[in-house]
Amino acid sequence: MSLVCAISNEVPEHPCVSPVSNQVFERRLIEKYIAENGADPISGQPLSEEQLIDIKVSHPIRPKAPSATSIPAILKSLQDEWDAVMLHSFTLRQQLQTTRQELSHALYQHDAACRVIARLTKEVTAAREGKRGFLAVLMGAGGEAMEVSEQVGMTPEIIQKLQDKATVLTTERKKRGKTVPEDLVRAEDLSKYRQGASHAGLHSASIPGILSLDLCPTDTNKVLTGGADKNVVVFDRREEQIVATLKGHTKKVSSVIYHPAQSVVFSASPDSTIRVWSVTGGNCVQVIRAHEASVTGLSLHATGDYLLSSSEDQYWAFSDIQTGRVLTKVTDETAGCALTCAQFHPDGLIFGTGTADSQIKIWDLKERTNVANFPGHSGPVTSIAFSENGYYLATGAQDSSLKLWDLRKLKNFKTITLDNNYEVKSLVFDQSGTYLAVGGSDIRVYICKQWSEVLNFSDHSGLVTGVAFGEHAQFLASTGMDRSLKFYSL
Repeated sequence: MSLVCAISNEVPEHPCVSPVSNQVFERRLIEKYIAENGADPISGQPLSEEQLIDIKVSHPIRPKAPSATSIPAILKSLQDEWDAVMLHSFTLRQQLQTTRQELSHALYQHDAACRVIARLTKEVTAAREGKRGFLAVLMGAGGEAMEVSEQVGMTPEIIQKLQDKATVLTTERKKRGKTVPEDLVRAEDLSKYRQGASHAGLHSASIPGILSLDLCPTDTNKVLTGGADKNVVVFDRREEQIVATLKGHTKKVSSVIYHPAQSVVFSASPDSTIRVWSVTGGNCVQVIRAHEASVTGLSLHATGDYLLSSSEDQYWAFSDIQTGRVLTKVTDETAGCALTCAQFHPDGLIFGTGTADSQIKIWDLKERTNVANFPGHSGPVTSIAFSENGYYLATGAQDSSLKLWDLRKLKNFKTITLDNNYEVKSLVFDQSGTYLAVGGSDIRVYICKQWSEVLNFSDHSGLVTGVAFGEHAQFLASTGMDRSLKFYSL
């Protein structure tokens, strides 16, 4: 039941009661009447504003006027309300867009500030380390000074050189990532590859086995192999002849790398040394003694000036190939486990190592710190490979499985289970990041993203120890414990 003003016969907004006549009035109207007449409008008896008693009620709902009870009037009322709602919604959307822009700008400023702080922190840390190293050299003995200088060898100039190279490589990779090379062999053609040549006379027959393989990145017809016979062999695929046989290791050669711009190759061995060879001179020009146990992995930095190595002594080392000097040497003291392989990321600022306890560790080269770990394998990691796109990491271990990791999300997004007792010995992406080759019990090639198998070869009579793609995947090379080097193409 609604209260009704005795003067206007309408529902009052601010109702009050006259104690004289006990009638309800709209306070605004009764105050005007009292100001003019000084009496109650119903009883005519004297009345003042102070005598009025307010009535506390919830917000009144005025009854609709008679003109608003017809259907056209109701429709118009609904239309007016709809228009008001739409105008209010439009205003809210405008305010939301403005808020989003302000938030985006604030986040960008915050990110920029964090980057500046991080850069300044690194510069301060590098300056302090340089100062400590300089004082140690001045105050220490000869042998001790050399030890200290090795630990602080990552100078700000070297770090800046690595950063500049990474910036260039990242820009180039983003440009390449937008298009697939026109000369790249298509998957349907790759599936038609067959063995075209086989060479078994590169290494000694008395100690059979080729343990490692690499192709020159700028001329993939130049092939490099390392054998169980302690020799490193440079082979010309086009001429089908040996260019150089390099001797000097005292144990088998487990890793080899061909320099992309110089007539220089690198090799590593369980004799705990890394050797730098001149192909034209046929001799060893540098011996890098970075480890105290078997060297298990080798990777060349994109600058072409530094080598990454891993060892059973649980350390990874970063060395200058020109001077043979070890710039830094690091171990994960909490793990206490031998390293089994190592590989640089295409940009060169991070790298991965595999361990004997099935872990894959990602390291920041500039900070020399372990920044991520990828558990999941159940056996020693035998091989790792980064894709040229910079996002994917492939790993193989002695658990008959191949795992793919997304470096952006730091998680395993694909596991390819191989045959029982399959041994993965070598993994490599082609230069475009389109195909992934696996060498081990046989040779398999997968097409990336779909991760479907397009090739499978079982031509080697022993374990396949190395696989490599030619330029634009125009051919596939492999080496095995059967002492043979094989080429596959159309």
